[in-house]
Amino acid sequence: MSEAAFTLPGYRIDLGVDEKLRLDCGVSLGPFPLAYQTYGELNADKSNAILVCHALTGDQFVGETHPITGKPGWWDLMVGPGKPLDTERYFVICANVLGGCLGTVGPKETDPTTGKPYGLSFPVITIADMVRAQRMLIDHLGIDQLFAVLGGSMGAMQVLDWAARYPERVFAAVPIAGAARHSSQNIAFHEVGRQAIMADPDWHGGDYLLHGSRPHRGLAVARMAAHITYLSERALHRKFGRNLQDREALTYGFDADFQVESYLRHQGITFVERFDANSYLYITRAMDYFDLAAEFGSVAGAFEGTQVRFCLISFTSDWLFPTSESRTVVHALNAVAADVSFVEIESDKGHDAFLLDEPEFREVLSGFLNGCAEHRGLVGR
Repeated sequence: MSEAAFTLPGYRIDLGVDEKLRLDCGVSLGPFPLAYQTYGELNADKSNAILVCHALTGDQFVGETHPITGKPGWWDLMVGPGKPLDTERYFVICANVLGGCLGTVGPKETDPTTGKPYGLSFPVITIADMVRAQRMLIDHLGIDQLFAVLGGSMGAMQVLDWAARYPERVFAAVPIAGAARHSSQNIAFHEVGRQAIMADPDWHGGDYLLHGSRPHRGLAVARMAAHITYLSERALHRKFGRNLQDREALTYGFDADFQVESYLRHQGITFVERFDANSYLYITRAMDYFDLAAEFGSVAGAFEGTQVRFCLISFTSDWLFPTSESRTVVHALNAVAADVSFVEIESDKGHDAFLLDEPEFREVLSGFLNGCAEHRGLVGR
């Protein structure tokens, strides 16, 4: 196991000790480490637990200072006392996904059979595999039913898989800015990123850790390309326009003449400090493979007979996971007479709107959770 994993705060446990995790690719995994954080306190009957599922480049540090970057947790706006995920009322859990790089087993971890980092020998994983690992964590915590499962983007995929695969374990589900399957356009963007990583000479066929190197240039380019998809054209224009970066005239060269170029380069540079290149390959592939209809026969078939309460949320300017994708899920849930609410939030901030300060989004999420909590009789501790 990587040395860095032992220095991370929070919890890191071994799962799959008594029964291994059977992956969709046919490989059995276990024992394996899984890292997670919790916020708030679990009540006596263990009925107030909320599982937050993170997105592609997220991690378990959802509501606290990040131990590597020193920045606030990726959903610090939403998790904490008096916030929508009120830690005076709820016990919030967030786990680093299977295949991740902050404590949960992934390609940078040590393969116990070889004593070397897995690299590309790590088995290919799916969103369903991530959810199965999370279910093992919830079992470990002794929680029979989660009060809610919620997340945005790849987190929304996990939420939908939880509701489809373990409906009896979920009271409420909130998929945010997500879809029932990854589109061909999104797969294409992911492939550009993967190819950038694999074209980096420091990648060494995935064995860069054995060579004492990291494909920072390729991973930075992958991050830059992906980050463009998280924003809207209006948000980019509002923030940068065609403003020049620390200069009054064009240089007629290939330095970062424009502020937007400098911004993207900064995003790439800071990203490589906290993320593993092979994890990026594996997690993007897991998103590509996600397709509820392919597994369950139809999107509606994935939720036949469900008792889960759903609230789907989308954003008007999100072109990565547009509102039409959420509507597809809503129509499928309506077809099986599920309890479902749907809200499209007016925002010009693009896909990343669910991570940013959007008052209407906070109000919608708080309102839905409060209504579910009243139904369950949950009160603040």
